[in-house]
Amino acid sequence: REFGVTGIAVMADERMGGCTNDDLKLFVEEQRRAHMEVPGPVSIINSDMIIDELQIAQSAAYGAVAVVLSYELLGEEETVKFMKAAQAVELESIVSVTSKEDAQKAIDAGARMIMVNNVDDAEERIAVIEGLNIPEGKAVTTIANIASRADQAFQEIEEVWACRDSGFNVAWVNDVLYKGGADAIEHPGAIIKSMAAKSSLKFASPMVKSGRGEGAREYLGDIMM
Repeated sequence: REFGVTGIAVMADERMGGCTNDDLKLFVEEQRRAHMEVPGPVSIINSDMIIDELQIAQSAAYGAVAVVLSYELLGEEETVKFMKAAQAVELESIVSVTSKEDAQKAIDAGARMIMVNNVDDAEERIAVIEGLNIPEGKAVTTIANIASRADQAFQEIEEVWACRDSGFNVAWVNDVLYKGGADAIEHPGAIIKSMAAKSSLKFASPMVKSGRGEGAREYLGDIMM
């Protein structure tokens, strides 16, 4: 929150190495306590593998604002059913897709938030959202899920810049925030600042910086973790 994230995704599934529903509730409560603070609270998203309407009801009861639905896992019929269930309890649906075909099908089914997931190549990720047919008068938020690389080069920062330049609205990041140490230019906050900073892949290096550089105070898209 201090460094500018706009959402926190909580994987509420112990079997997959994630948290519990009680942990999800704690995340929500911690953000509520920041209501009168600066910076204020950020949204909590349940990123559990949703396969049952009960999970959606629990997410709403615990105070999450959105759930993640896997189009690849659920298929069109189940995705639509769960989107309607989420809407009924005033939750947003983030539909996770792995291909341009699925992205278009999800949009045609009514999805207004699309996350490109499990696509490691930056150019392939960008290709998923290029030329999508958006219904007239509607807007679709596109989210790039940035996977952590097995190195210390912070290539992920460059990927975020490339995705932003290509039309993505949000970067969804996870383990990359903890690749570095506690050094002033490598801690999670510095990485978030670097990802959100205004820069050009043509003229700048994706080296992590403290957030005092060019454009660090400009709004250039959202970061979710």
